[in-house]
Amino acid sequence: MTETTKTHVILLSCGSFNPITKGHIHMFEKAREHLHKTGRFIVIGGIISPVHDSYGKPGLVSSRHRLTMCQLAVQSSDWIRVDPWECYQDTWQTTCSVLEHHRDLMKRVTGCILSNVNTPSTTPVIGQPQNQTPPIYQNHNNVNHKPNAIKLWGKISESLGKICCVRPHIERFTFVDENANLGTAMRYEEIELRILLLCGSDLLESFCIPGLWKDSDMEVIVGDFGIVVVPRDGADTERIMNHSSILRKYKDNIIVVKDDMNHPMSIVSSTKSRLALQHGDSHVVDYLSQPVIDYILQSQLYINASG
Repeated sequence: MTETTKTHVILLSCGSFNPITKGHIHMFEKAREHLHKTGRFIVIGGIISPVHDSYGKPGLVSSRHRLTMCQLAVQSSDWIRVDPWECYQDTWQTTCSVLEHHRDLMKRVTGCILSNVNTPSTTPVIGQPQNQTPPIYQNHNNVNHKPNAIKLWGKISESLGKICCVRPHIERFTFVDENANLGTAMRYEEIELRILLLCGSDLLESFCIPGLWKDSDMEVIVGDFGIVVVPRDGADTERIMNHSSILRKYKDNIIVVKDDMNHPMSIVSSTKSRLALQHGDSHVVDYLSQPVIDYILQSQLYINASG
């Protein structure tokens, strides 16, 4: 498959990130590596979306701190971004709502119809420029004019910056109304773009807990978007999926990353990181990046059991 015929993917990870760990970043990297190895996908970007403060999880520190720690954790990445939209809402948002927000946002920014897993788009071009400026990507024989992942994510990031925070300054997160005028619409030719939910096996297992998730939300998350699962702690994803009728129904929409269960990052968690901080355990350097540790110490976070 050529680069233009492969499915371009944006990985979206929702969660507390309380705090964000090396394991979270490892999950993005392993997922991208696995998807590229299939030969069917090109991962053009990753989005970290921390949960709203009203989520109510014990010990959850302010989103102001969590957003900043996330930004510090990805400051050296050229493809993973932090998005504050979820934190900036009036109340907690479901994972389904967050996925739909980013899908609709990408539609507006790229001018593309984002295909879902069940009904992939066969329409290469949707958005038409508002002036006579040539389309960003055209079908020329010159390879330099053909789209590639770096160009596409760069253009998307540039436009997203007009309406939401993609790579905000450390201490300041600006947010402009979604109805802001984007100017000239962008046009991407022969690009199939999907947003996939990136998660660990713990989230996948939570789908099997009766009453925890609405069936309608699960249908959208797994059926319409699809998920990429990076197992940890030796989780048996096959067994987990067989425990849910919806997961069984959309099994083909679930991509399981074959990670090394012995990899040190497979056992890293935010809970272990908080405990290490509370007990002054030097192993915290194995769990968190140094900029995040420095910020935590400076802000006096997670020093006691209450967070």
